[in-house]
Parts: sequence; structure tokens; C-alpha cells
Amino acid sequence: MQLSPQRLLGFAFASADLLLEIAPEGKIGFAIGASEALSGSAETALVGRAWRDFIDPRDRPMVEALLSGLKDGGRGGPVVVTLAGSAGASERAASFTAFRMPGNDGAISCAFSRAVAKVMHGLHDKNSFEAATAALIATARATGQELELALIELGGLGALKKLLSPEAAAALDQRLNGALRAQSHGGGGAADLGHDRFAVVRQKGDGVDALVQRLIKLVAIDPKHGVAPQARAMSLMGDAAPGQVLRALRFSLDSFIKEGMDAEPSLTLDEAVSRSVQRTLVDVGALGEAVNEKRFKLVFQPVVNLKANAALHHHEVLVRFGDNASPFPMIRMAEELDLIEPLDIAVVEQTIARLVADPKLKLAANISGRTIGSPAFVEAVKSMLARTPEACGRLLFEITESAAIDDLAVADRHLKALRSEGCLICLDDFGAGAASLAYLQQLTLDIVKIDGRYIRELQHGGRDANFIRHLVTMCSELGVKTLAEMVENANAEEAVRRAGVDFAQGWFYGAPAETPEQPAGAAVDTLAHVKPAARRMGSVEGWG
Repeated sequence: MQLSPQRLLGFAFASADLLLEIAPEGKIGFAIGASEALSGSAETALVGRAWRDFIDPRDRPMVEALLSGLKDGGRGGPVVVTLAGSAGASERAASFTAFRMPGNDGAISCAFSRAVAKVMHGLHDKNSFEAATAALIATARATGQELELALIELGGLGALKKLLSPEAAAALDQRLNGALRAQSHGGGGAADLGHDRFAVVRQKGDGVDALVQRLIKLVAIDPKHGVAPQARAMSLMGDAAPGQVLRALRFSLDSFIKEGMDAEPSLTLDEAVSRSVQRTLVDVGALGEAVNEKRFKLVFQPVVNLKANAALHHHEVLVRFGDNASPFPMIRMAEELDLIEPLDIAVVEQTIARLVADPKLKLAANISGRTIGSPAFVEAVKSMLARTPEACGRLLFEITESAAIDDLAVADRHLKALRSEGCLICLDDFGAGAASLAYLQQLTLDIVKIDGRYIRELQHGGRDANFIRHLVTMCSELGVKTLAEMVENANAEEAVRRAGVDFAQGWFYGAPAETPEQPAGAAVDTLAHVKPAARRMGSVEGWG
């Protein structure tokens, strides 16, 4: 392998485990370094292969955009890529940087260094982008890097895609996703915010107008289609605390999503922090009034007992604000503004009122993981039940993981106190959070609700089916029942039955409704035979 002056110059900028050179026709013409350790293939086996065969298909659009955008003397990356031929626990990843040196006959010098495998191979949604950006800011502060947030609006893009065939529209999306990721910091800092709006975290460099024009060129959008690109940037340097950073990011993204380029711009992170504090003061007042005046409504979704011919077991109580849209943004805001406990108490109060009004009902109220750590909440519930003994034995609490439980020992004491009042305890969304197993080990639970993403895939078999079967077995050994959410059809019900799940919930049995309804064709799992002492036990068996 001959090392020409241009080739040496191209590699002089790299400190890497593997060096490759990609010829203009797209094939690897040169390879040197620890190829086998990094990729599983000897360097001699790489020469002559197309570079696309070396990169995982999920990351090829990003690499293609990065290579296509290189001018003579230009550098692209670093971005983290997954290498082809790796999967699961053995997945191999590398930090990839490319250089196009003048006088090297159009060849591109590429450097690969070992990197931690990633979980994202596409664009973030808003929520995951907020968390990813906050983490990037923390890392940048430690390393002295300067990052900025570019907000990009490609007006008319959605209308253009409607004119294209499904195949052409999909290809356009793939090119755009790859181009956005190629321009982002590490290849993992880009988001699709909907309505032709996107966000990119990148190292501070050329202006955002140049960024947009580069994107338009890489995506190959003809000017005649009338797509109108606009962009602005906000520096992510500043002294804000991590919590302030996350709120400022959320404020900036929310404003951009709602108003686009008409939103008042923040030029710096500190400026965005200041404006987000002003909005928070307004939000606290509005949300506080909604909680105090109980300006929300409850809807009810049936949960059936699969071991009793799909008889109705209880209804989950879901809160709605204003309309029937997802309550998650309001609940997340309540947690951030320390208003979640008053909201949870208000919901429990109304839930108990429904139990008193209808002696046949059994209801499950959702409680934040933050609330369950509060002694005041437990005392409030005990006081409500003391005033309404007819509701005892018919109230269940679902502990959500929207906010982490800070002290599991304290939380468990509170859960035991609620169980002593005849309440059942369900852990919601098991498998969705990293803390689920610790919760199962350290909290006294009656039911575990399996996260819906596993249920959707269960009927197709594979790893998710094995996971659920093992979970059911483990819970059975611990004396804990299991509940499958998002059971949407007969096939899903049959799959969860085969897995041994005890209870089920989903549109197959009924959508959330303003009045508690019987699931179609189901028997009533009554409490008539349950002795009063058993109803105070706080056990699933005591519920019938």
C-alpha cells in the first residue's frame, strides 16, 4: 500500500484505530490499522468493498450526506456510526471523521475510533431531543466545546411530499434525516419537531444560512418546488443549572413548534432561561388554579380479569384537561412545578367520590412517583377513607414512572400504609424505565402493569414474548399479579393469555369513557361475596 504525500496529509489530522480511503466511485481503496478488532474484518478484506457495505444500513444516509457535503480541504464529523454486520450485544460502533484533501484525486480520507454503541439511528422527537441536548451541553461544558441550537423551518416541505409518490416521499425523508444527522454534533443531535420544523445541536461554526443551503443541496430539493427554508441559532453556552437548561430548551422548542420563525428569538441559553422563568411564573398560576378549582375531568377505562373469563375487575381513572388530548404534558409540568401532589390528591378525592356514589365500582387512580414519597399525601388519603368507609377495599393506586422515586424505602413504607387501608398497589409501565426492576424488588406491590410496547410485539413472538413469560413467572413467584396494557385485538388477548398474564386493558375491551362501562361481552367480577375483613386486607384475592 503506497502512502502518497496527499494520503499522509489526509491521515495526519487523525488519531484513530482504523484509517480508510474511499475512492471517488465509492469503494475502499486503502485500509490500515486495527481493522479486525474494530470491525471484525481484516484490513485486507476491506479493500475493494463499497463503503456502504462497511456501515450499518440505519446510518448509511447520514454517512452519505456527510461525504457528499465535503469540499476540497473540508472535514466532516465526528459522528458515531454503527458498523455493518454487528447486532444486539455485539454491536460495534465507531466515531467517524472524514477529510477531503486537495490533490488526492477526489479520494476521501476516513478515520474510525472505537465508540460506545448508540440507541438512536434516526431523528429524535421533542422529548428525547430535550434530554439528549441537555446531556450534550453538560459534556460540552466539561470539554470546553461551543455548541449551538439551530432551529430550522422548511416551509412547504410537507406539501411537496404530498405531491410525490410514497416511494419518492420516503426517499426524501431518508435523505433529509441523514443530512440533519450529518450536520449535528456526534450524529445524534437532530430532531423532527413536526410541521416542517427541525432542530439540530451542532458545534458553533458557519452561519445557519449556510447550514440551511447545505441541507437543501444534500436533500436535492429543486427550487421550483417552492420550499422556503429559514433558520436561526441560539448559543448553548452559559452558566445555567441543569434544571434551568432543560426548562430553557423546552421553552425554546415549544415556542418554535407553536409559532415557527415568528416566535421571539433567544440568542443565548441564558436569555432563554430568563424567558422560561417568566413563563413558568405564568404556568404556576394557571395550573394552580386548574388544580384548586378542579378544572379537569375523569374518564374511565375497563380492566378485565383474564383468569375469570375476561370479567370486569376494575376501571383505571384517567385525568383530562380541557379536551381529550393526552394529559402527559400537563402532568409533566405539574411535576416540574411541584404541583403534582395537589393534583394527585384532587384526583383521588374525586375518585373516592365516584366510589361512594356507586358501590359496585372499583377504581384505580394514577399517582406520580414523586407524590408517593410524601407523608402528607398518605395522611390525606387515610383521612378521606376514614370519612368514607364505604369506599374502602375498592381503591387501587397505579404508581407511574413519569417521575423517579427518590427514596424507595420511604415509598415502600407509604405503600404499606395504603395497603393497610385496603388499597391495592400497581406499578405502571413496567419495562419503560431503567428503575423498574429495582421497584419490583424493593416495593410491596400487588400488580405490575407491563408497558404497552412489549404487548404490541408480543403476538409476533421473539424476545418480547420471552421477556413477558419470564416476567410473569418472576412476579408469580413474588406473589404479584401482572396486567397487560394496550391489548387492542383478539390476537393480542390470546398472546397475553398464553403468556400467563392475569389482567388486561385496552381498546379491545373499551376506550376511556366519561362513565365507567362494562367491557363488551364480559361478566361482572362482583365484590358481593367478599367479606369486610378481606376487603381491608389490600390483596388482589380480597378484591374478588
